[in-house]
Amino acid sequence: MPSLLDPIFLRNLKIRNRIVMPPMATELSTRDGEVTEKLIQHYVKRSRDVGLVIIEHSYVSGNGKLSDHQLGIYCDRLIEGLSRLSKKIKENGAAVIIQINHAGGKASSRIIGETPIAPSPIKIPGGTENPREMNFKDLMEVKDAFREAARRAVEAGFDGVEIHGAHGFLLNQFTSPITNRRIDAYGGNPAKRMKFPLEIVEEVRRMLGEDKILLYRIGAVDLLPGGLTVEESMKFALKLEEYGVDVIDVSGGLCGSRPPSLTGQGYFIPIAEKIKNVVGIPVIGVGGIKDPLYADEIVRSGRVDLVAVGRAMLNNPDWASKAIETLRKIEADS
Repeated sequence: MPSLLDPIFLRNLKIRNRIVMPPMATELSTRDGEVTEKLIQHYVKRSRDVGLVIIEHSYVSGNGKLSDHQLGIYCDRLIEGLSRLSKKIKENGAAVIIQINHAGGKASSRIIGETPIAPSPIKIPGGTENPREMNFKDLMEVKDAFREAARRAVEAGFDGVEIHGAHGFLLNQFTSPITNRRIDAYGGNPAKRMKFPLEIVEEVRRMLGEDKILLYRIGAVDLLPGGLTVEESMKFALKLEEYGVDVIDVSGGLCGSRPPSLTGQGYFIPIAEKIKNVVGIPVIGVGGIKDPLYADEIVRSGRVDLVAVGRAMLNNPDWASKAIETLRKIEADS
């Protein structure tokens, strides 16, 4: 079996190792979502020995913005700054993609200047107010926004995009039975709840073409009564593969990225492993991973294909370099 330090091909792209820097919001952008020099340096410091960098969630439209200084990808004016960001990271030898997102009902009227939109007019766990239910026009506008965001990512020189379908954001709001109470074609049973996210995937895949990679961050479990289960997400993962997703990045649903009920290193790995067992594409595992030996072991044992190290890399920009040094020393001594 491969190790954490072995390369992997994602579509036609060779990734030098299986260490992933996952998307983590920095609030280092301008109020208009523009790239700043401080944001670039944040990523440059952490990408020196990483295989794949996933840039933090970037809002695809004004009504999908979550926070004051969130990174944006909603208009062509932002391409120049995003190009500088992707170029600097690639100079470090890492592959780089950008996560595109719409906050949906987790947005607030204070930030976006209007009532947030969501699948159903239900307050989202973690949200601040009751959203309004999306109509057909809203659905079409969001699809267009994701497609155009993918185009900008390509023009800015990224190796692909990751669609954010986790952590209680809009696409996760569609897949969860807690937040999707629609009675039309986009709600009512699991197949209908996954319909809109799959339409987004279809639009983005078409825009990316054959050369760019497409990741989907799946909110695999809600960990709430009546919420999304891993069994349902395993079926969704199969559909994502069918629709052209290259890699599935497994995280939490409405419970977020750090649910209090899950503890210990690699708390999402058992869920990622279940999804890996049913799909034929690579799977990223995540969840409080700090120890390079543990990260190496879960790749060697075939539980996941790549490992995302978030908070540890945030705290120590040299985590990947130190991990590689540690694992190579062990190999040399054995």
